[in-house]
Amino acid sequence: MIDFIRADHFHICVAPERLQEAKTFYTKIIGLQLIERPDHLFSLAGYWFNIGDVQLHIGVEQPLAQSIRHTAFEVADIAAARQLLEKYNVEIVEEPQIPGRTRFAFIDPFGNRMELLQMID
Repeated sequence: MIDFIRADHFHICVAPERLQEAKTFYTKIIGLQLIERPDHLFSLAGYWFNIGDVQLHIGVEQPLAQSIRHTAFEVADIAAARQLLEKYNVEIVEEPQIPGRTRFAFIDPFGNRMELLQMID
């Protein structure tokens, strides 16, 4: 069993030509706080926003590309979670490391990408 702590973030996608429109919508209309995104870790443009204690991540995606949409959950023991998923031959996807977090993703049996992360002190 994986010991889930909380939802960490949700990732949605927009067409590249609408990214600035999405930034304006989520900051000016919805009123979300734009936060720092470690852009040097990602090959595609995007923005991160705070929504209470959860984040909304917006990225760009071309139609018909493998989706980068996902949900991320903070867990208490990421090594144990990985070991459990590997035991059941669940597909693991390595993720670029983000400062302050250890993370990876997995693909559920239905093709959904789910990220697990553990905060590093």
